[in-house]
Amino acid sequence: MRVVKVFIGIAVLACVVFLGAYQYWQSRLAAPLALDETTIYEVPRGAGFTRVVLDLEARGIIDAAWPYRVLAQLSPDKVNGLRSGEFELDPGMSGNEMVARLSSDNVVSYRFTIPEGWTFAQMRRQLDAAAKLEHRTRDMSDDEVMTALGHEDEHPEGRFFPDTYRYHKGMTDLEVLRRAYERMATTLEDVWAQRRDDLPIDSAYDALILASLIERETGVPEERRQIAGVFTRRLELGMRLQTDPTVIYGMGEDYDGNITRADLRRETPYNTYVIDGLPPTPIAMPGAGSLQAAVDPAPGDALYFVAQGDGSHHFSSTLAEHNAAVRRYILNR
Repeated sequence: MRVVKVFIGIAVLACVVFLGAYQYWQSRLAAPLALDETTIYEVPRGAGFTRVVLDLEARGIIDAAWPYRVLAQLSPDKVNGLRSGEFELDPGMSGNEMVARLSSDNVVSYRFTIPEGWTFAQMRRQLDAAAKLEHRTRDMSDDEVMTALGHEDEHPEGRFFPDTYRYHKGMTDLEVLRRAYERMATTLEDVWAQRRDDLPIDSAYDALILASLIERETGVPEERRQIAGVFTRRLELGMRLQTDPTVIYGMGEDYDGNITRADLRRETPYNTYVIDGLPPTPIAMPGAGSLQAAVDPAPGDALYFVAQGDGSHHFSSTLAEHNAAVRRYILNR
């Protein structure tokens, strides 16, 4: 009987010790991180859980690595989902919450914005300067970029949808470009499917080109369909589009902020004062509003427009009226 009592005593003591150890271990995992401010911590690609917690200990973010190594042994399912990338660790966050954060999709993200009306060259310069991206296209030509995206026979201008794209460290610039390309392709397909039946353009790509002219001609959303109406009627009548942004695009790096009479007469593939119809490619990246305007132009009889100096335009149906508007808004100013 005495032996039984001793055995029971030892068992009780062992249970008390185990329970105490378990509670202490749990308290260490529940304790807040040693942080005074939000800290971005990066889990390197391919890093194992042990390596990460030892690094966290070395940086003083956690007091000790052993509670987390025990966790990995007792509950491997809680640590096997460790993700690579940057994560925000907040003051007051417990060790358990930290482990959950490092195993989640809640990585730190950054933004890359493509404004409406930007050219492919402008977008590439901005993309090259984007922080935290893996830059694979910096030394590529435009043709090489399109080949890397799987579209080697396509001109890049106008092919990327203007919007804000989120990315995280470790992503490549090609991934951002691919998302922007696919967004434009989908949007253009949807817009073209809703086009008017009587348009003087034959393809979705023509609509993309026309939309880029509209985008570059006005920053006033309410005017887009009116501008589209002028261009559509000119195409129907066989008139040249005579839009200055195509002259500028055709000049390339020679453009210094001014257009001369000689520039208007210069023969380039894009100068719509010289060529008939649309230019061979878009001249910028149009937004959704300009794309929709291109396939649904406003009705009317206007064939001309001139900037009024406040960002808007005056529309005219006759050359005489247009010349009067030019004298009023351009020459007199």
